[in-house]
Amino acid sequence: MILTTVNFVPGRKILEHYGLVSGSTVRAKHFGKDFMAGLKNIVGGELKGYTELLNESRNEAINRMVTQAQSMGANAVINIRFSTSSVAQGAAELYAYGTAVRVE
Repeated sequence: MILTTVNFVPGRKILEHYGLVSGSTVRAKHFGKDFMAGLKNIVGGELKGYTELLNESRNEAINRMVTQAQSMGANAVINIRFSTSSVAQGAAELYAYGTAVRVE
């Protein structure tokens, strides 16, 4: 599966347009990671626990989007975007979406 954030796949012609595909996941903060993040706020630096959580969430949302695109017969998803929203205190949704296409 070809994944790209631009409106085309360089060097490839779009043969079929299938439409919008998306994937999402809702994740809650882990108490242990949240506690460590609070300590890190005092001294500064990267919040590695949150970085890992966001990477896992992004990968899960992408995988769900790709599964939907494959079920439509697509071999590429173009114009991929990400969005986040708070759904409850301590929980957030990460949403990935794009356009499923078949390229040569």
